[in-house]
Amino acid sequence: MEENHDLIALRREKLNELRAQGVDPFRNEFRPGESVAQVRGTPTEGRVVKIAGRMTAHRDMGKSMFCDIRDETDRMQIYAQKNTLGDKVFDLFKCLDLGDILGVEGELFTTKTGELSVKVKAFTVLAKALRPPPEKWHGLQDVETRYRQRYLDLQSNQEVRDLFRKRSQIVFEIRKFLNARGYMEVETPMMQSVAGGAAANPFVTHHDALGCDLYLRIAIELYLKRLLVGGYEKIYEINRNFRNEGISRRHNPEFTMMELYQAYGNFETMMELVEELIPTVARNAFGTLDITHHVTEGAPAKIIHFAPPWERKTFYELLSNAVSPDFRRWSVDKKKETALKMGIKDVAHLEPFEVENQIFEKIIQPALIQPIFVTHLPKELVPLAKVSPDDPETVEVFELCINGMEIAPAYSEQNDPIEQRERFLAQVGHDIQKLDEDFLIALEHGMPPAGGMGIGIDRLVMTLTGAESIRDVILFPQLKPQTSPPPPPVEIPEPKL
Repeated sequence: MEENHDLIALRREKLNELRAQGVDPFRNEFRPGESVAQVRGTPTEGRVVKIAGRMTAHRDMGKSMFCDIRDETDRMQIYAQKNTLGDKVFDLFKCLDLGDILGVEGELFTTKTGELSVKVKAFTVLAKALRPPPEKWHGLQDVETRYRQRYLDLQSNQEVRDLFRKRSQIVFEIRKFLNARGYMEVETPMMQSVAGGAAANPFVTHHDALGCDLYLRIAIELYLKRLLVGGYEKIYEINRNFRNEGISRRHNPEFTMMELYQAYGNFETMMELVEELIPTVARNAFGTLDITHHVTEGAPAKIIHFAPPWERKTFYELLSNAVSPDFRRWSVDKKKETALKMGIKDVAHLEPFEVENQIFEKIIQPALIQPIFVTHLPKELVPLAKVSPDDPETVEVFELCINGMEIAPAYSEQNDPIEQRERFLAQVGHDIQKLDEDFLIALEHGMPPAGGMGIGIDRLVMTLTGAESIRDVILFPQLKPQTSPPPPPVEIPEPKL
């Protein structure tokens, strides 16, 4: 521990030395003329370039020094020489450490080993790193540090930087796809007086000026449907939802959802749309419809094939195949007994549809690796969907499952205000204050028949990038607060070029 404090103290001494020589790295300005990738794209010998980046490696050779600097796009070797810079400036250069950010101006040349480099004519210190970087810049390995100090993860792991660039591109491609088909992007409230649109535990906050409690939204749905009532016919929103529930490999309390609605459509319209949307995004962002997932080291990789058409099975077909052809007709006691034998606990007080859903979610869904539409769920599970005309115990719904996860639910949206009120009342029971009366009034003004769909963006990114934890695709996932300050970092020997 004392050694770590000494390392930080040494860097502070170097900062003081720079300032004593009239250089304050936190007050300098520098405008790079091009990125490192652009420099590498035009490797003309003798060309003068101006680049900026973070120092990630250096080798002191006495009267000269080779260093690497890295910007957002790539790495570049630079060569500082005492004869070129002069004694005073070269001494300032030797005050630099790994992690410092600097601007460099110089000429391109190629070393004897064939490495494109910049011969430094002038440099500007733009930030002095007072803590050493992690693990030789070869990749931060500690999982807790990676999530808690994501900036270090991004600095040291190229594949992590690439993943979040892919996430950005995935969202861009979704917008491009929907905009090209006439959908309008909108924004709706994230603080709501009634937490509706899903069955979930909300976060509660208080608005002082209004003197009332508000809820961070658990779903986007009910406000988007108000816009259908208002006359918009194809709308979508990409934004945050919040659920005050558990954290796991596939759940974060704050997550990104995309919901869209199309007037005069239904759940089959949504099926056709998403079966085109996701392959288009995969093709444009990754150049392939076959995505490889490496589950654990040493285990065989699994490949998810996104080329349509995708399989379609009803909820009860899957239960019949997994349990018994007669499963749906079984008594609730027999269903509970079967669930217990399958390792599902705490089923004694569950309703029949809840037992069925537990078996589906914990036994069947994890085995659904390739894209599949699971259709016609029990009506009690989805109170905002239309009842199936040929099976009144189910609703016109699908859940798109990929890699053992629900990625996208979609409905034929309920637009009968009388039936919608009855189903809401059945859901909330005696807790009438949870009834969104304003939404029901909107429905009474007339909402066109519509198809609606949600896509969990975080889970979709997991599926398309091969990530196995939702925390790997969220820049700053929710973590338990630290009870004490993190220890100072451990110095790692500098790499040899």
